[in-house]
Amino acid sequence: MKLSLGPVLFYWSRSKLLDFYAEMAEQPLDVIYLGETVCSKRRALSLDDWLQLARELRTCTGAELVLSGLALVEAASELASLRRLCDNGELRVEANDMGAVQLLAERRLPFVAGPALNLYNAHALHELMMCGLQRWVPPVECSGQLLHDCLRQLDALQIERPEVELFAYGHLPLAYSARCFTARAENRPKDDCQFCCQNYPEGIALLSQEAQPLFILNGIQTMSAEVSNLLADYPALADSGVDILRLSPRPEGMARVISDFAAVRDGGLPPLAVSGCNGYWHGLPGMLTAQGLNS
Repeated sequence: MKLSLGPVLFYWSRSKLLDFYAEMAEQPLDVIYLGETVCSKRRALSLDDWLQLARELRTCTGAELVLSGLALVEAASELASLRRLCDNGELRVEANDMGAVQLLAERRLPFVAGPALNLYNAHALHELMMCGLQRWVPPVECSGQLLHDCLRQLDALQIERPEVELFAYGHLPLAYSARCFTARAENRPKDDCQFCCQNYPEGIALLSQEAQPLFILNGIQTMSAEVSNLLADYPALADSGVDILRLSPRPEGMARVISDFAAVRDGGLPPLAVSGCNGYWHGLPGMLTAQGLNS
């Protein structure tokens, strides 16, 4: 099974991003996603910068490089930027918005269907496969049973399966809004946010009234407070038809995370339990942790 590094979901400085990818270039990764998926105002790296970074990474790693697009396109300027991204001419694109699907289909370009597209059944998958979908990242709330049923439905319809990439580690992106929660937390208007997301390299923790971690606020994105971790479920993942495991970047400790997944991928025994949540995979509320179950 392959390992991928998803796009950075938080707003890091240019130097932080470049240092992070320099470290990631030395890791046993098969796919590396680059680009901004959350907010168009996050411009630490421009599209040209991302493409230049991809060229540099290509010289020192054998990983496939993919450009990820925004999950919520709201303005004409964002659509123009998305069009440029789809026309980059060098890298395959991860579509996280149906606008990107339309642009890529018009250009007859193959693409990755990101988790924000919310594809839940074989008929929807087939519709996008006719548009150029080659790799499918199921929604983060997808259970092992739902994935099993969807792939079997493809088989029943005699449709060749796309490559399947599962979100296996990181804070889960749960929802997107036209409002910026981080700016609101600092009592700033969205249009004058002062790029305050950079003050929170792993988002703002939102607690329940009982002071329990509930969500992470990351600009317009709401994420899980707990880190989803499917390493202990590796045997079930391997049997389910998953081809790639996506590891979502965090500001610290990613090399160790990748090393742990790579060790199991290469034949090591998976741990009996890990910290974090895995409820969605087991058909339970996502924030729960199920241990000793097979899906």
